[in-house]
Amino acid sequence: MQELLTDEKSIYLQICEMIETDILRGILLEGERVPSTNELARMYTINPATAAKGVNMLVDEGILYKKRGIGMFVETGAAERIRRRRKQDFKEKKISALLAEAKSLGISRAELIEMIENGGTEK
Repeated sequence: MQELLTDEKSIYLQICEMIETDILRGILLEGERVPSTNELARMYTINPATAAKGVNMLVDEGILYKKRGIGMFVETGAAERIRRRRKQDFKEKKISALLAEAKSLGISRAELIEMIENGGTEK
């Protein structure tokens, strides 16, 4: 979890996404302790309250759980919940936009499938 923070979106959202990505990659496993808000604050030179906001979002979503006096841990089934939500976001945001743009350009379904299969490169 040593990615760089950007100005593209709120820092707490980036913290949230970085933890989620580490869970998806298997870097953070179910039942494993995640960095504390103070550790995150030191790691990224941010306010601990900002780090806490990102971590608490994950608690609210059932991705992390608190063990009083010990820290935050990855919830059982967290990776699958993250994956399911990200797939839905991908479908709603990226695929819908892709289909709309393809339609406006007159790209047929067959052409679009071919483009995808070729990784967007011309044959």
